[in-house]
Amino acid sequence: MRQISQRVCGRAALGIAAALAALSLGLACAMLWSDTPRVTGDELEARLANGDAPRILDVRTPEEFAAGHIPGAVNIPHTELSARLAELGADARERELIVYCRSGRRAALAEEMLRDAGFSDLRHLEGDMNAWRKQQRPCQDC
Repeated sequence: MRQISQRVCGRAALGIAAALAALSLGLACAMLWSDTPRVTGDELEARLANGDAPRILDVRTPEEFAAGHIPGAVNIPHTELSARLAELGADARERELIVYCRSGRRAALAEEMLRDAGFSDLRHLEGDMNAWRKQQRPCQDC
């Protein structure tokens, strides 16, 4: 009985490892295939300091946003974005918009939806919030 239990657990662990590997590969491919230009943390931080930062869109959950975000960012979760586009402003489709999430996957999904909605000047924050925090950049409510 014990050998059967060990085999079942071993197969379950193998299945979980395979699923995680596929998910990681999918995320890496999405990031590599994304045609959204990148903006570095250095560039965005300098623009924030100079007072000429573009609109910044955080597509994480409200809970993640409340735990800390880039100063001046607007929070619209990627799952609500299509219904809340008006919150970005009447001229948002023609203005530069920097998008980020925690690690990049949700931002890539949001960028695709924004492009389909006619947004023409999108940028993706390189490294997203993970890198922003790791590099100890300005963080509101952190």
